[in-house]
Amino acid sequence: MSEQNSQKIILVHGGGHGAWCWYKVLAMLRSQGYSVTAVDLAACGSDPRRMPEDVSTFDVYAQPLMDLMDSVAEGEKVVLVGHSFGGLSLAKAMDAFPEKIAVAVFVTAIMPDTIHSPSYILDQHYLQLPEKYAKIETKSIVIPGRSEPFIFSTLQPTFLASYLYQNCSFEDLTLAEIMVRPASIFREDLNNKGAFSKERYGSVDKVFIICGEDAMLTADFQHWMIQNNPVKEVVEIKEADHMAMLSKPKELCQCLTTIFSNYAK
Repeated sequence: MSEQNSQKIILVHGGGHGAWCWYKVLAMLRSQGYSVTAVDLAACGSDPRRMPEDVSTFDVYAQPLMDLMDSVAEGEKVVLVGHSFGGLSLAKAMDAFPEKIAVAVFVTAIMPDTIHSPSYILDQHYLQLPEKYAKIETKSIVIPGRSEPFIFSTLQPTFLASYLYQNCSFEDLTLAEIMVRPASIFREDLNNKGAFSKERYGSVDKVFIICGEDAMLTADFQHWMIQNNPVKEVVEIKEADHMAMLSKPKELCQCLTTIFSNYAK
């Protein structure tokens, strides 16, 4: 195995999804000799916990990634790849373990800055595209000790087809309809947190992969996030929808392996 292919990769899914959504990319990268782990965040994928019964805070939600990063040996560096809402979990790990990360790759992912609270990007997305959020069926539940109801949602098949999977195969859309679980953006929780630090989160090299035909986080919004918090490098997959790992897995893998070779340390 080459030094390049000995690089360890951690894949982080978006809201409501799980490690399962990376199955094509996982197989392609492993076939090239990379050591790749796709994590299930709390109450996602095969994780047995439920939302909101067991998971109602962002810290609990992101803890599986934090545990995985904690297990990385001192002196070792990994590559983090985050998708969609998974960008906020990436940021939390970058803030906590900057010395263990060679590069963080945001694949059409929520990318916070070092000035505002972590909820700022989510709020800006809502302000720019409120009609999309209006089509998400939400539920709320009162949790003792919280000032606001906990809001969560389940992405319905029509929403998945129109905004996330429009360039994917019918088989992958059907898989999502079976596998997607309730999700939350933990807005109250994230709004009450301070900004990620410039010294820690901001010190990690970041690469952003733009998905040109993303109907949820549009290309314009992706460019806005990059302008709001500049990155080391920007790559674009023009015909990828929101689920690039399923609609354009070969192109995404090509982008990722180039990034790995450029930033592996």
